Amino acid sequence: MQKPSLTFSVHPSSGVPIYRQLMDQVQALVAGGKLVHGDTLPSVRQMAADLGVNMMTVSKAYAKLEAVGVLERSRGKGMVVGAPRPEGSISQRQEQLRPLADQAVVRGLQLGLKPSQILDVFKASLEENQP
Repeated sequence: MQKPSLTFSVHPSSGVPIYRQLMDQVQALVAGGKLVHGDTLPSVRQMAADLGVNMMTVSKAYAKLEAVGVLERSRGKGMVVGAPRPEGSISQRQEQLRPLADQAVVRGLQLGLKPSQILDVFKASLEENQP
């Protein structure tokens, strides 16, 4: 089912290609549980019209997301969110997450937060983003 409350936006002057901006937004919505397996995305035509971009740009983003398994083509529905497919062992996935966690911890310390306060931020984020 398509989620009508989702809004996508692009910023042509950001330096990030528009297709990449769309990919990042879809991946963030999936990771945050706002889009789940089986949810339908707007058609290429609709998304392009809503954002005022070329249909090929949206098509490229959808195709790349399909190639990595985030989206699937569903006959009669269009593009839907694919089933979660964690790749690698838990330790390998944790290793991929570690650099992001390190950046967040360093930034928290730079802001003068105590370790317990930084953990509170992580816990709140986890609670808000649980599917």
